[in-house]
Amino acid sequence: MLAAVLAAAMALTGCVSKKDYVKLQDDYNRQGKEYQAALVELAQAKSRVQSLDERLEEARKDNADLKEAYAAIQKSLDHSLAAGSQSSVNIAKLVDEINASNKYIQHLVEAKSKSDSLNMVLTNNLTRSLSRDELRDIDIKVLKGVVYISLSDNMLYRSGSYEISDRAMATLSKIAKIIKDYKDYDVLVEGNTDDVPISRTNIRNNWDLSALRASSVVQVLQDKFGVDPSRLSAAGRGEYNPIGDNTTDTGRERNRRTEIIITPKLDQFMDLIDQAPDTEEH
Repeated sequence: MLAAVLAAAMALTGCVSKKDYVKLQDDYNRQGKEYQAALVELAQAKSRVQSLDERLEEARKDNADLKEAYAAIQKSLDHSLAAGSQSSVNIAKLVDEINASNKYIQHLVEAKSKSDSLNMVLTNNLTRSLSRDELRDIDIKVLKGVVYISLSDNMLYRSGSYEISDRAMATLSKIAKIIKDYKDYDVLVEGNTDDVPISRTNIRNNWDLSALRASSVVQVLQDKFGVDPSRLSAAGRGEYNPIGDNTTDTGRERNRRTEIIITPKLDQFMDLIDQAPDTEEH
């Protein structure tokens, strides 16, 4: 149209002034630029429409997936509700059982903490009561809530015998005092030997020797130092509980030992078990 107008204007040049011609030319150029800009905008709009169509299709697909997932969840929920209804689960009762279990666990933690504290005090009191020379022949440690006092056979017994030496009496008296101070603990005396065979009158083997040595310590604690015998036990483990290498002199010396094992009374643990919440299935 613009071209036709311009052509007509040129044909009528004689009727149109030069100024008007220039103005028409400018209008033509301006509208040509606007036309090109409109074409660019149209192309961009078409591109955006295509992108929106693609996003719409993707959204429709996602929506279909969500519907399937929702249907699966709803089916699972319906199944759970049906199962819950069939079993008549009492939620309040379950909560009570959980609270009871938590209370019991807290009780156990407090009991263990108390036991650990008492064990540390017991160990510290015993260590302070012993002389430097005595501590060279005695090893004291706490493992899993149990106090172990390990005494070498050189200090406790006469050579190759189960008779308590005079030197050991002073040490056992100090240990007995600590044991008597802690009345809520049981005491196991356990004899151990190396693997060197022994055969003497009334001692057939290392089983006999370890048991006789443990029994000797128990009787001294009872008869000489007044420890309640109902708290005492004696056991022999022979050569079968080594802590050192029996192929070396040092290892065999470590294995020849008597251990005084101090533990909380068994009935205290049984009381804790009796306090456990009911765990029967409902």
